[in-house]
Amino acid sequence: MKVLHVITGLGIGGAEQQLRLMLRHLPVRSEVVTLTAPGAVARGIESDGVPVTHLGMAGNRDLGALPRLVRVVRQGRYDVVHTHLYRACVYGRIAARAAGVRAVVATEHSLGDSQIEGRPLSAGTRGLYLATERLGAATVAVSDSVARRLEAWGVRPSRIRVVPNGIERDRFGYDETARREARARLGLPEDAFVVGGVGRLAPGKRFDRLIRAVASVPDTRLLLVGDGERRAHLEAVARECGAADRVLLTGACEDPPAGAGGVGREATPVTVPCGPRRAAAAGAAGDGLVPVRAGVAAVGSPAVGVPGALGPVAGDSESYEAAGGRPDLPVPATDGGLPSLPALLSAMDVFVSTSPDEAFGLAIVEALAAGLPVLYVACPAVDDLPPDAAPGARRIGESVPELISALRGIREARLGRLPQPAAAHRYDIAHSARQLMSLYESLPAKRASS
Repeated sequence: MKVLHVITGLGIGGAEQQLRLMLRHLPVRSEVVTLTAPGAVARGIESDGVPVTHLGMAGNRDLGALPRLVRVVRQGRYDVVHTHLYRACVYGRIAARAAGVRAVVATEHSLGDSQIEGRPLSAGTRGLYLATERLGAATVAVSDSVARRLEAWGVRPSRIRVVPNGIERDRFGYDETARREARARLGLPEDAFVVGGVGRLAPGKRFDRLIRAVASVPDTRLLLVGDGERRAHLEAVARECGAADRVLLTGACEDPPAGAGGVGREATPVTVPCGPRRAAAAGAAGDGLVPVRAGVAAVGSPAVGVPGALGPVAGDSESYEAAGGRPDLPVPATDGGLPSLPALLSAMDVFVSTSPDEAFGLAIVEALAAGLPVLYVACPAVDDLPPDAAPGARRIGESVPELISALRGIREARLGRLPQPAAAHRYDIAHSARQLMSLYESLPAKRASS
Protein backbone atom coordinates (compact mmCIF):
# COMPACT_ATOMS: atom_id res chain seq x y z
CA MET A 1 0.00 0.00 0.00
CA LYS A 2 1.29 3.44 -0.94
CA VAL A 3 0.15 6.40 1.20
CA LEU A 4 0.72 10.13 0.72
CA HIS A 5 0.50 12.32 3.80
CA VAL A 6 -0.25 16.01 3.18
CA ILE A 7 0.39 18.44 6.04
CA THR A 8 0.35 22.24 6.30
CA GLY A 9 3.91 22.58 7.61
CA LEU A 10 6.70 20.61 9.27
CA GLY A 11 8.15 22.89 11.91
CA ILE A 12 8.26 21.59 15.48
CA GLY A 13 4.69 21.09 16.71
CA GLY A 14 2.44 18.43 18.17
CA ALA A 15 0.67 17.37 14.97
CA GLU A 16 3.89 17.47 12.98
CA GLN A 17 5.84 15.33 15.42
CA GLN A 18 2.88 12.99 15.78
CA LEU A 19 2.93 12.41 12.03
CA ARG A 20 6.61 11.51 12.19
CA LEU A 21 6.01 9.03 15.01
CA MET A 22 3.12 7.41 13.12
CA LEU A 23 5.23 7.05 9.98
CA ARG A 24 7.85 5.17 12.01
CA HIS A 25 5.26 2.50 12.88
CA LEU A 26 3.02 2.17 9.80
CA PRO A 27 3.82 -0.92 7.68
CA VAL A 28 3.17 0.89 4.37
CA ARG A 29 5.16 2.82 1.82
CA SER A 30 4.76 6.43 2.86
CA GLU A 31 5.62 9.81 1.34
CA VAL A 32 4.96 13.31 2.67
CA VAL A 33 4.06 16.66 1.10
CA THR A 34 4.31 19.81 3.22
CA LEU A 35 2.42 22.82 1.85
CA THR A 36 4.65 25.39 3.54
CA ALA A 37 8.31 25.63 4.58
CA PRO A 38 9.81 22.40 5.89
CA GLY A 39 11.56 22.60 9.23
CA ALA A 40 13.08 20.33 11.86
CA VAL A 41 10.40 17.67 11.60
CA ALA A 42 10.91 17.43 7.83
CA ARG A 43 14.56 16.65 8.51
CA GLY A 44 13.55 14.06 11.08
CA ILE A 45 11.13 12.37 8.69
CA GLU A 46 13.78 12.38 6.00
CA SER A 47 16.33 10.84 8.39
CA ASP A 48 13.83 8.03 8.99
CA GLY A 49 13.88 7.26 5.27
CA VAL A 50 10.59 8.85 4.17
CA PRO A 51 10.63 11.26 1.19
CA VAL A 52 9.45 14.81 1.91
CA THR A 53 8.34 17.26 -0.79
CA HIS A 54 7.82 20.98 -0.18
CA LEU A 55 4.98 22.34 -2.32
CA GLY A 56 6.00 25.98 -1.84
CA MET A 57 2.56 27.32 -0.94
CA ALA A 58 2.68 31.09 -0.33
CA GLY A 59 -0.41 31.42 1.87
CA ASN A 60 -3.97 30.30 2.51
CA ARG A 61 -5.19 31.83 -0.76
CA ASP A 62 -2.40 30.55 -2.99
CA LEU A 63 -4.73 28.69 -5.33
CA GLY A 64 -1.84 27.98 -7.66
CA ALA A 65 -0.72 25.34 -5.16
CA LEU A 66 -3.79 23.23 -5.92
CA PRO A 67 -2.83 22.11 -9.46
CA ARG A 68 0.71 21.43 -8.22
CA LEU A 69 -0.67 19.19 -5.51
CA VAL A 70 -3.00 17.45 -7.96
CA ARG A 71 0.02 16.71 -10.16
CA VAL A 72 1.98 15.26 -7.25
CA VAL A 73 -0.92 13.00 -6.27
CA ARG A 74 -1.62 11.86 -9.82
CA GLN A 75 2.02 11.12 -10.61
CA GLY A 76 2.53 9.23 -7.35
CA ARG A 77 -0.37 6.83 -7.98
CA TYR A 78 -1.16 6.61 -4.28
CA ASP A 79 -3.65 4.18 -2.78
CA VAL A 80 -4.51 6.52 0.11
CA VAL A 81 -4.13 10.26 0.65
CA HIS A 82 -4.08 11.24 4.33
CA THR A 83 -4.28 14.95 5.25
CA HIS A 84 -3.29 16.71 8.49
CA LEU A 85 -4.18 20.22 9.80
CA TYR A 86 -6.82 22.57 8.47
CA ARG A 87 -5.24 24.05 5.34
CA ALA A 88 -3.86 20.70 4.19
CA CYS A 89 -7.23 19.06 4.79
CA VAL A 90 -9.02 21.60 2.60
CA TYR A 91 -6.53 21.56 -0.28
CA GLY A 92 -5.56 17.90 0.09
CA ARG A 93 -9.08 16.50 -0.13
CA ILE A 94 -9.82 18.51 -3.26
CA ALA A 95 -6.52 17.55 -4.89
CA ALA A 96 -6.87 13.86 -4.07
CA ARG A 97 -10.34 13.59 -5.57
CA ALA A 98 -9.30 15.61 -8.63
CA ALA A 99 -6.40 13.15 -9.09
CA GLY A 100 -8.74 10.15 -8.90
CA VAL A 101 -8.01 8.96 -5.35
CA ARG A 102 -11.16 7.93 -3.50
CA ALA A 103 -9.51 6.70 -0.29
CA VAL A 104 -9.00 10.08 1.38
CA VAL A 105 -8.53 10.30 5.15
CA ALA A 106 -8.13 13.46 7.24
CA THR A 107 -6.90 13.63 10.83
CA GLU A 108 -8.32 16.42 12.95
CA HIS A 109 -5.48 17.19 15.37
CA SER A 110 -6.41 20.58 16.79
CA LEU A 111 -10.15 21.19 17.10
CA GLY A 112 -10.81 22.69 20.52
CA ASP A 113 -14.01 23.93 22.12
CA SER A 114 -13.48 27.49 20.90
CA GLN A 115 -10.53 27.37 18.48
CA ILE A 116 -8.85 25.34 15.79
CA GLU A 117 -5.05 25.48 15.54
CA GLY A 118 -5.07 28.51 17.83
CA ARG A 119 -7.53 30.52 15.73
CA PRO A 120 -11.10 31.35 16.84
CA LEU A 121 -13.80 29.21 15.29
CA SER A 122 -16.04 30.99 12.79
CA ALA A 123 -18.94 30.17 10.50
CA GLY A 124 -16.67 30.50 7.47
CA THR A 125 -14.06 28.15 8.95
CA ARG A 126 -16.72 25.57 9.73
CA GLY A 127 -18.44 25.90 6.35
CA LEU A 128 -15.24 25.37 4.34
CA TYR A 129 -14.24 22.45 6.53
CA LEU A 130 -17.58 20.68 6.11
CA ALA A 131 -17.73 21.34 2.35
CA THR A 132 -14.41 19.58 1.80
CA GLU A 133 -14.94 16.95 4.50
CA ARG A 134 -17.58 15.35 2.28
CA LEU A 135 -14.90 14.69 -0.34
CA GLY A 136 -13.12 12.31 2.02
CA ALA A 137 -13.86 8.74 3.03
CA ALA A 138 -13.25 9.20 6.77
CA THR A 139 -12.24 11.78 9.35
CA VAL A 140 -9.96 10.70 12.19
CA ALA A 141 -10.35 12.32 15.61
CA VAL A 142 -7.36 12.17 17.96
CA SER A 143 -9.60 11.83 21.02
CA ASP A 144 -13.19 11.07 21.98
CA SER A 145 -13.55 14.76 22.85
CA VAL A 146 -12.54 15.81 19.33
CA ALA A 147 -14.97 13.23 17.89
CA ARG A 148 -17.80 14.84 19.86
CA ARG A 149 -16.76 18.30 18.66
CA LEU A 150 -16.67 17.12 15.03
CA GLU A 151 -20.17 15.68 15.39
CA ALA A 152 -21.41 18.93 16.95
CA TRP A 153 -19.84 20.77 14.00
CA GLY A 154 -21.91 18.72 11.57
CA VAL A 155 -19.68 15.79 10.56
CA ARG A 156 -21.73 12.58 10.35
CA PRO A 157 -20.87 10.17 13.18
CA SER A 158 -20.57 7.30 10.70
CA ARG A 159 -17.64 9.12 9.04
CA ILE A 160 -15.68 9.69 12.28
CA ARG A 161 -13.06 7.24 13.56
CA VAL A 162 -11.12 7.77 16.77
CA VAL A 163 -7.40 7.00 16.48
CA PRO A 164 -5.70 8.60 19.49
CA ASN A 165 -2.34 10.28 19.43
CA GLY A 166 0.44 8.11 20.74
CA ILE A 167 3.92 8.10 22.25
CA GLU A 168 6.89 5.77 22.03
CA ARG A 169 6.28 4.82 25.63
CA ASP A 170 9.50 2.95 26.31
CA ARG A 171 11.61 6.03 25.47
CA PHE A 172 9.92 8.11 28.17
CA GLY A 173 10.54 5.93 31.23
CA TYR A 174 12.24 7.78 34.08
CA ASP A 175 16.04 7.66 33.97
CA GLU A 176 18.01 8.79 37.05
CA THR A 177 21.24 9.13 35.08
CA ALA A 178 19.52 11.21 32.40
CA ARG A 179 18.09 13.42 35.17
CA ARG A 180 21.51 14.17 36.65
CA GLU A 181 23.11 14.78 33.25
CA ALA A 182 20.26 17.00 32.01
CA ARG A 183 20.32 19.12 35.18
CA ALA A 184 24.09 19.50 34.92
CA ARG A 185 23.87 20.61 31.28
CA LEU A 186 21.10 23.08 32.07
CA GLY A 187 22.71 24.47 35.22
CA LEU A 188 19.97 23.19 37.53
CA PRO A 189 21.05 22.15 41.04
CA GLU A 190 20.54 18.46 41.81
CA ASP A 191 18.38 19.27 44.85
CA ALA A 192 16.24 21.98 43.19
CA PHE A 193 12.47 21.58 42.98
CA VAL A 194 11.80 21.91 39.24
CA VAL A 195 8.39 22.61 37.74
CA GLY A 196 8.15 21.74 34.05
CA GLY A 197 6.04 22.61 31.03
CA VAL A 198 6.22 21.70 27.34
CA GLY A 199 4.54 23.40 24.40
CA ARG A 200 4.58 26.20 21.89
CA LEU A 201 4.98 29.60 23.51
CA ALA A 202 1.63 30.87 22.24
CA PRO A 203 -1.12 32.88 23.97
CA GLY A 204 -3.47 29.89 24.28
CA LYS A 205 -0.99 27.92 26.38
CA ARG A 206 -1.21 30.51 29.23
CA PHE A 207 2.40 29.96 30.31
CA ASP A 208 2.44 33.44 31.82
CA ARG A 209 0.24 32.06 34.62
CA LEU A 210 2.70 29.26 35.23
CA ILE A 211 5.56 31.76 35.51
CA ARG A 212 3.60 33.88 37.99
CA ALA A 213 2.78 30.81 40.07
CA VAL A 214 6.38 29.58 40.18
CA ALA A 215 7.53 33.08 41.13
CA SER A 216 5.32 32.83 44.22
CA VAL A 217 6.79 29.52 45.40
CA PRO A 218 10.24 30.22 46.92
CA ASP A 219 13.26 28.18 45.82
CA THR A 220 11.38 26.70 42.88
CA ARG A 221 12.66 26.59 39.30
CA LEU A 222 10.67 26.50 36.05
CA LEU A 223 11.93 24.50 33.07
CA LEU A 224 9.85 25.50 30.04
CA VAL A 225 10.46 23.55 26.81
CA GLY A 226 9.27 25.16 23.59
CA ASP A 227 9.47 28.27 21.48
CA GLY A 228 7.07 30.67 19.80
CA GLU A 229 5.81 34.19 19.37
CA ARG A 230 5.24 34.80 23.11
CA ARG A 231 8.80 34.12 24.17
CA ALA A 232 9.77 37.77 24.66
CA HIS A 233 6.53 38.39 26.56
CA LEU A 234 7.18 35.46 28.89
CA GLU A 235 10.72 36.66 29.53
CA ALA A 236 9.28 40.05 30.46
CA VAL A 237 6.78 38.42 32.83
CA ALA A 238 9.60 36.53 34.54
CA ARG A 239 11.54 39.78 35.03
CA GLU A 240 8.44 41.59 36.25
CA CYS A 241 7.87 38.86 38.86
CA GLY A 242 11.48 38.94 39.99
CA ALA A 243 11.96 35.33 38.89
CA ALA A 244 14.11 35.72 35.77
CA ASP A 245 16.95 33.78 37.43
CA ARG A 246 14.57 30.90 38.21
CA VAL A 247 12.88 30.57 34.79
CA LEU A 248 14.70 28.62 32.10
CA LEU A 249 13.40 28.68 28.51
CA THR A 250 15.15 25.98 26.52
CA GLY A 251 13.71 26.65 23.06
CA ALA A 252 12.09 24.01 20.89
CA CYS A 253 13.01 20.36 21.31
CA GLU A 254 12.67 17.97 18.38
CA ASP A 255 11.42 14.58 19.52
CA PRO A 256 12.64 12.13 18.52
CA PRO A 257 15.75 13.94 17.28
CA ALA A 258 16.71 13.59 13.62
CA GLY A 259 18.77 10.51 13.03
CA ALA A 260 17.28 8.70 16.04
CA GLY A 261 16.38 5.68 13.97
CA GLY A 262 12.94 4.58 12.92
CA VAL A 263 11.75 2.59 9.97
CA GLY A 264 15.28 1.70 8.94
CA ARG A 265 14.99 2.68 5.28
CA GLU A 266 17.66 4.50 3.33
CA ALA A 267 17.42 8.24 3.85
CA THR A 268 15.75 10.23 1.06
CA PRO A 269 16.41 13.93 0.38
CA VAL A 270 13.95 16.65 1.30
CA THR A 271 12.89 18.64 -1.78
CA VAL A 272 12.23 22.37 -1.87
CA PRO A 273 11.08 24.77 -4.58
CA CYS A 274 13.63 27.21 -5.92
CA GLY A 275 14.22 29.92 -8.48
CA PRO A 276 15.50 29.31 -12.02
CA ARG A 277 19.16 30.10 -11.32
CA ARG A 278 19.35 27.91 -8.24
CA ALA A 279 17.46 25.16 -10.06
CA ALA A 280 19.89 25.28 -12.97
CA ALA A 281 22.88 25.21 -10.66
CA ALA A 282 21.50 22.25 -8.74
CA GLY A 283 20.22 20.35 -11.75
CA ALA A 284 16.55 20.53 -10.85
CA ALA A 285 13.90 18.59 -12.66
CA GLY A 286 11.27 20.45 -14.64
CA ASP A 287 8.90 20.60 -11.67
CA GLY A 288 11.19 23.06 -9.84
CA LEU A 289 11.81 20.71 -6.92
CA VAL A 290 15.43 20.29 -5.85
CA PRO A 291 16.62 17.53 -3.51
CA VAL A 292 18.75 18.99 -0.73
CA ARG A 293 20.39 17.79 2.45
CA ALA A 294 19.51 19.46 5.72
CA GLY A 295 22.03 22.04 6.89
CA VAL A 296 23.96 21.79 10.12
CA ALA A 297 24.70 25.41 11.01
CA ALA A 298 22.96 26.66 14.14
CA VAL A 299 20.60 29.61 14.02
CA GLY A 300 21.21 31.99 16.91
CA SER A 301 23.18 31.25 20.05
CA PRO A 302 23.15 27.71 21.46
CA ALA A 303 23.30 29.07 25.01
CA VAL A 304 20.82 27.73 27.54
CA GLY A 305 20.04 28.56 31.13
CA VAL A 306 19.40 32.28 30.76
CA PRO A 307 16.01 33.63 29.66
CA GLY A 308 16.45 35.23 26.28
CA ALA A 309 19.86 33.67 25.65
CA LEU A 310 18.62 31.44 22.89
CA GLY A 311 18.28 32.93 19.43
CA PRO A 312 15.63 31.78 16.93
CA VAL A 313 15.29 28.03 17.28
CA ALA A 314 16.06 25.78 14.35
CA GLY A 315 12.88 24.28 12.96
CA ASP A 316 10.76 27.34 13.61
CA SER A 317 10.35 28.88 10.15
CA GLU A 318 8.84 32.11 11.47
CA SER A 319 11.78 32.75 13.81
CA TYR A 320 14.23 31.80 11.10
CA GLU A 321 12.71 34.26 8.64
CA ALA A 322 12.71 36.98 11.27
CA ALA A 323 16.42 36.37 11.77
CA GLY A 324 17.09 36.94 8.09
CA GLY A 325 16.88 33.32 6.91
CA ARG A 326 15.25 32.17 3.70
CA PRO A 327 11.70 30.94 4.50
CA ASP A 328 11.61 28.88 1.28
CA LEU A 329 14.58 26.74 2.33
CA PRO A 330 14.90 24.19 5.16
CA VAL A 331 15.75 25.79 8.49
CA PRO A 332 19.25 24.72 9.55
CA ALA A 333 19.57 22.22 12.33
CA THR A 334 21.23 23.01 15.64
CA ASP A 335 23.24 20.88 18.02
CA GLY A 336 22.88 23.47 20.76
CA GLY A 337 23.41 20.93 23.54
CA LEU A 338 19.76 20.59 24.54
CA PRO A 339 19.01 17.22 26.18
CA SER A 340 16.36 14.98 24.65
CA LEU A 341 12.73 15.44 25.64
CA PRO A 342 12.68 12.26 27.78
CA ALA A 343 15.78 13.53 29.59
CA LEU A 344 14.20 16.95 30.13
CA LEU A 345 11.12 15.28 31.62
CA SER A 346 13.38 13.20 33.88
CA ALA A 347 14.92 16.48 35.10
CA MET A 348 11.51 17.78 36.28
CA ASP A 349 9.71 17.10 39.58
CA VAL A 350 6.18 18.04 38.54
CA PHE A 351 4.62 18.78 35.17
CA VAL A 352 2.04 21.54 34.61
CA SER A 353 -0.21 22.26 31.64
CA THR A 354 -2.06 25.58 31.93
CA SER A 355 -3.78 25.44 28.51
CA PRO A 356 -7.57 25.63 28.92
CA ASP A 357 -8.44 24.17 25.50
CA GLU A 358 -6.74 21.05 24.13
CA ALA A 359 -7.62 18.48 21.49
CA PHE A 360 -5.61 15.72 23.17
CA GLY A 361 -2.83 16.75 25.56
CA LEU A 362 0.11 14.75 24.24
CA ALA A 363 2.71 16.46 26.45
CA ILE A 364 0.73 15.40 29.51
CA VAL A 365 0.76 11.76 28.39
CA GLU A 366 4.53 11.97 27.87
CA ALA A 367 4.93 13.42 31.37
CA LEU A 368 2.84 10.62 32.86
CA ALA A 369 4.99 8.06 31.04
CA ALA A 370 8.02 9.72 32.68
CA GLY A 371 6.48 9.08 36.10
CA LEU A 372 5.75 12.72 36.87
CA PRO A 373 2.86 14.02 38.95
CA VAL A 374 0.82 16.22 36.61
CA LEU A 375 -1.35 19.28 37.13
CA TYR A 376 -3.51 20.21 34.15
CA VAL A 377 -6.36 22.52 33.23
CA ALA A 378 -7.60 20.58 30.18
CA CYS A 379 -6.58 17.18 28.81
CA PRO A 380 -9.03 15.04 26.81
CA ALA A 381 -6.48 12.21 26.75
CA VAL A 382 -6.86 11.87 30.53
CA ASP A 383 -10.46 12.99 30.92
CA ASP A 384 -11.69 10.41 28.36
CA LEU A 385 -10.28 7.55 30.49
CA PRO A 386 -11.35 6.11 33.87
CA PRO A 387 -9.88 7.98 36.87
CA ASP A 388 -7.56 5.11 37.83
CA ALA A 389 -5.88 5.20 34.38
CA ALA A 390 -3.80 8.22 35.43
CA PRO A 391 -3.70 8.44 39.23
CA GLY A 392 -0.81 10.90 39.12
CA ALA A 393 -2.80 13.47 37.13
CA ARG A 394 -4.90 16.12 38.84
CA ARG A 395 -7.19 18.60 37.14
CA ILE A 396 -7.03 22.15 38.46
CA GLY A 397 -8.69 25.48 37.73
CA GLU A 398 -7.21 28.28 35.65
CA SER A 399 -6.41 30.71 38.48
CA VAL A 400 -2.86 31.46 39.58
CA PRO A 401 -3.69 31.14 43.33
CA GLU A 402 -5.01 27.60 42.81
CA LEU A 403 -1.89 26.66 40.89
CA ILE A 404 0.34 28.13 43.61
CA SER A 405 -1.48 26.07 46.24
CA ALA A 406 -1.18 22.89 44.18
CA LEU A 407 2.55 23.39 43.60
CA ARG A 408 3.19 24.02 47.27
CA GLY A 409 1.26 20.87 48.16
CA ILE A 410 3.30 18.70 45.79
CA ARG A 411 6.56 20.20 47.00
CA GLU A 412 5.72 19.63 50.65
CA ALA A 413 4.58 16.05 49.93
CA ARG A 414 8.01 15.27 48.40
CA LEU A 415 6.43 12.88 45.91
CA GLY A 416 8.74 10.30 44.41
CA ARG A 417 8.64 9.05 40.83
CA LEU A 418 5.47 7.22 39.90
CA PRO A 419 5.20 4.02 37.83
CA GLN A 420 3.96 4.37 34.26
CA PRO A 421 0.15 4.49 34.50
CA ALA A 422 -2.38 2.65 32.36
CA ALA A 423 -2.88 5.84 30.33
CA ALA A 424 0.71 5.65 29.06
CA HIS A 425 0.12 2.07 27.90
CA ARG A 426 -3.23 3.01 26.36
CA TYR A 427 -1.58 5.66 24.20
CA ASP A 428 1.37 3.65 22.92
CA ILE A 429 1.99 4.73 19.30
CA ALA A 430 2.19 1.10 18.09
CA HIS A 431 -1.42 0.59 19.16
CA SER A 432 -2.53 3.75 17.35
CA ALA A 433 -0.66 2.68 14.21
CA ARG A 434 -2.51 -0.64 14.18
CA GLN A 435 -5.83 1.21 14.46
CA LEU A 436 -4.92 3.52 11.58
CA MET A 437 -3.77 0.60 9.43
CA SER A 438 -7.09 -1.11 10.06
CA LEU A 439 -8.86 2.03 8.82
CA TYR A 440 -6.73 2.15 5.66
CA GLU A 441 -7.56 -1.48 4.88
CA SER A 442 -11.29 -0.87 5.34
CA LEU A 443 -11.48 1.99 2.83
CA PRO A 444 -13.41 1.58 -0.42
CA ALA A 445 -11.72 1.22 -3.83
CA LYS A 446 -8.48 3.10 -3.45
CA ARG A 447 -8.45 4.78 -6.87
CA ALA A 448 -11.07 5.68 -9.45
CA SER A 449 -11.09 3.33 -12.44
CA SER A 450 -9.77 6.16 -14.62
